[in-house]
Amino acid sequence: MAEWMTVGEAGDVAEGDVNSYSVGDRSVAVANVDGKLFAFDDVCSHQQCSLSEGDLDDTVIECPCHGSQFDVTTGDVVEGPAADPIDTFEVREGEGQLEVSVE
Repeated sequence: MAEWMTVGEAGDVAEGDVNSYSVGDRSVAVANVDGKLFAFDDVCSHQQCSLSEGDLDDTVIECPCHGSQFDVTTGDVVEGPAADPIDTFEVREGEGQLEVSVE
């Protein structure tokens, strides 16, 4: 069963921004797209660069190292050179907290 972990305060991620958080032994990015939050691996599947340092355009995050693009809603590769998708996670805000569920 997945466990919810508090990573910050509700409202930490402004619209159009991406923040990185440590969740256990993982680095997880949380993006705010039009007021909806999406959580995903902060590590590019191509060469392990931080995706939260890349550019977010609607629901697509671009890796700052080699330009791989991922859909933050599904983790699917939109454009290479990455061939493998990234993991996505449930995210919620409640009682003033930002929480992510990572199995």
